[in-house]
Amino acid sequence: MSARSKSRKRALDVLYAADARNSDPLDVLTERIDSEEAAPLGEYAETLVRGYAEHAQRIDDLLGEHAEGWTLDRMPAVDRAILRIAVYELVYSPDVPAAVAVDEAVEMAKTLSTDNSPRFINGVLGQILTIAPQLRRV
Repeated sequence: MSARSKSRKRALDVLYAADARNSDPLDVLTERIDSEEAAPLGEYAETLVRGYAEHAQRIDDLLGEHAEGWTLDRMPAVDRAILRIAVYELVYSPDVPAAVAVDEAVEMAKTLSTDNSPRFINGVLGQILTIAPQLRRV
């Protein structure tokens, strides 16, 4: 597993915990950083969490618009966290190739979520991918 893959998994853990506790992701991130028992998150994981937190409304709006037939509340929490990371990378991380962001998200879904999740995540990200270049200009 690559260093960035591990970072995505660590960011997923933070976003999932924040979602489960109905807490601000930055508060959970700070707790995790300050914890002596927790393994270090790493710079890229922190970037992902901070990036999502900064652009949460826009990212969640995009997910709501492109997850046909699904609201954010109806999505499994793991899928929601995976999608939030992937959309952040697609829209706000030009150094991450789109294919890598999508593939990493699908792979996380295969190991961490339901049998239907990889196809669902791939479909949602495929929809967002068609407009990602315009989003980066905004």
